[in-house]
Amino acid sequence: MMQRLLSVWHARNLEFLRDKGTLTFTLLLPVMLVVGMSFVFGGPQRPLFKVGVLSAQIEARAHPFLRERYVEFVPVGSEREGLRKVTHQQIDLLVELRGTPRYWVNTDAPKGYIVEKLLLAADPNARRQPVTGAAVRYVDWLFPGILGMNMMFSCLFGVGYVVLRYRKSGFLKRLHATPLTAFEFLSAQVLSRLSLIVFVTGMLYLGIGGIIHFHSAGSLALLVLLGVLGALSMIALGLTVAARFSSEELVGGLLNMLTWPMMLLSGIWFSLDGSPRWVQWVAHVFPLTHVLDAARAVTLDGAGIAQIAPNLLYLGATALVFLAFGAWSFRWRIE
Repeated sequence: MMQRLLSVWHARNLEFLRDKGTLTFTLLLPVMLVVGMSFVFGGPQRPLFKVGVLSAQIEARAHPFLRERYVEFVPVGSEREGLRKVTHQQIDLLVELRGTPRYWVNTDAPKGYIVEKLLLAADPNARRQPVTGAAVRYVDWLFPGILGMNMMFSCLFGVGYVVLRYRKSGFLKRLHATPLTAFEFLSAQVLSRLSLIVFVTGMLYLGIGGIIHFHSAGSLALLVLLGVLGALSMIALGLTVAARFSSEELVGGLLNMLTWPMMLLSGIWFSLDGSPRWVQWVAHVFPLTHVLDAARAVTLDGAGIAQIAPNLLYLGATALVFLAFGAWSFRWRIE
């Protein structure tokens, strides 16, 4: 029995080591993630608080509050933009230091309470201004991110592994003998997964929403349109990965290479405001970033289709590009 066990163990080890693509991704993926995250989140100790400043005095350090340690001061273009960031807890405080200093704080934000004390210690004469509009809880901001993350995993892994299993079992080889084209097969897979994703996401939206009563100021129909286009884009991306490969380890490595950066950089858990510009640029390459930005604009700000049109166009364009490339590179059988 031990000899048979060792023979199978040896054969599986050789199979894995001879799969150059799988071996490469197994070794390089952790290194790439660590190096990438060190660039994004490394460097000196990150500030504990983030304060938006309306005036252009950040560099001048003309106010004692601007010399506080562990506080990151970010310029804000307008009072309206700053108030939106405060209510959404993207910044902890909004201050204007010209003339008599004044500030805005979200009373539901724990960090806002603490950084307000720091400001008043530096300048007791600063005038407190009430935040315009209803305060948005962190769970209201987080909820679209959780739904988007669930959608991302279902779209990428739910489709990629199905096509891979079809190829390894020989099912695709039999389908190849029929008049079915690659584009038709992939389109059917996309529509099947899309209907499931829309149904599951809709049930989660209604079920969880009924429990936590999250803030929703925009159109439900617009959210459905956004969800459909976002799911299409990510499903087509998953099919593109699985279009040619027959190794489960390789496909898994590729899908992880897509999902982990999206999960960390698309704004699921925290805002990227104040991060380096190149990080924000990379984040906007991912479809999930556009889904979450548009979803939060609709639910939190009541944005209409005109405001999120660039996000919708990007998602629609990437869906078409990924599906076309997947159909072009699709392989029916294992070579």
